[in-house]
Amino acid sequence: MGIDWYLEFVDLNYRPSKNDLICQFRIEPARGFSMKEAAGRVASESSVGTWTTLYKLPPRIKKLKGIVFEIKGKWVKIAYPIELFELGNMPQIFSSIAGNIFGMKAVKGLRLESIYWPIKILKSFRGPQFGIDGIRKKFKIYNRPLTATVPKPKLGMNTNEYVKAAEEIWKGGIDFVKNDENMTSQNFVNFYKTTEKMLKLKSKIEKETGEVKMYLANVSAETVEMTKRAKFVADKGGEIVMVDGLTVGWAGLQTLREFCQDFGLAIYMHRAFHSVFTRNPHHGVSMLVIAEVARIIGADTVHVGGMGKLVSPENEVLMIKEEVEKKFIKGKSHILAEDWKGIKPIFAVTSGGLHPGIIPRLIKLLGKDIIIQVGGGVMGHPKGPFYGGRAVRQSIDAAMKNIPLEKYAKKHVELKMALEKWGTITPI
Repeated sequence: MGIDWYLEFVDLNYRPSKNDLICQFRIEPARGFSMKEAAGRVASESSVGTWTTLYKLPPRIKKLKGIVFEIKGKWVKIAYPIELFELGNMPQIFSSIAGNIFGMKAVKGLRLESIYWPIKILKSFRGPQFGIDGIRKKFKIYNRPLTATVPKPKLGMNTNEYVKAAEEIWKGGIDFVKNDENMTSQNFVNFYKTTEKMLKLKSKIEKETGEVKMYLANVSAETVEMTKRAKFVADKGGEIVMVDGLTVGWAGLQTLREFCQDFGLAIYMHRAFHSVFTRNPHHGVSMLVIAEVARIIGADTVHVGGMGKLVSPENEVLMIKEEVEKKFIKGKSHILAEDWKGIKPIFAVTSGGLHPGIIPRLIKLLGKDIIIQVGGGVMGHPKGPFYGGRAVRQSIDAAMKNIPLEKYAKKHVELKMALEKWGTITPI
């Protein structure tokens, strides 16, 4: 009798049922292991197996095995019976399909690329409360991308300085003013004081401009404090909160989503921390999977990358946007098909080193159903953030009218000055 049973988790004749959760992995076996051996170990460790045969194994347990049912080069599909998972519990699901497996000696590289979510699991989560249509309805803006700006520098300004910058940004035409990922409640910018002043300013600017504005207060914190902050936003008239979905964790995001249901708050999810495990194409978890989970749990927006200073391969950005925006995803390349049923599409946020000279290319690539977050490209305008906001809106107008930027800039001085400073370069 052998001591291990990993190959029992490989059955290339198995056909998944509609209730199986399916994971697409990219596997590089460690030296001395075949692909079948490495894949079998991944399926075993992520379901009911262990390193050795057991003294006694009830026959019903065998029905709970994760099964490797397809191997194509380095690409492996594993089907997991739905009984392995606690419905509505994303931490438990991830502890299974993305738990110990990444530390196994049998794999040199392992990346979770895509997931097919069975309907029973999808329906066990809230999903977005508003999504694209709901947020557009709040703004009454239907035919252009939405815009956001983080006042820069991202940290260090006190409350009064922050509010002053926000006033110029909003007056310049930007829709959202946003905290950055690491701004919460430091000594120089207390959350409650800043949020109250910002929401009062929001009401004032809306009356002056006739445009709806929103403030993205970062509520990321320990979960009790996080929900306290979210309630404060709602009590003061806010309509949306921002959260660092990965650093608060899937449990934190689920807690916030449940809380926001009762207060009618939308959720804007920043992806801070993601590149720790998404950047390496040979090991970790893809950003596509992170975006899928954000939509399932119920964020109304999620960052997907862009054309700026951050690593964002064009094909990856397009795949993520399709995953969060469409109702049905066709299987292609190494992406599994998905029918999202009643789970609403959400806004893809593009950010990281953007400026007016890049915007038309972004819209051509991603379409109008995006949120374009421009920080330095507004705050760094030669005449300040008011003019930076105007330049962003002018760039969007030019793109939506299919007019070349250089031509549009001849009659729009704010855009002209932005192009003189940045041109159409992509920051590094």
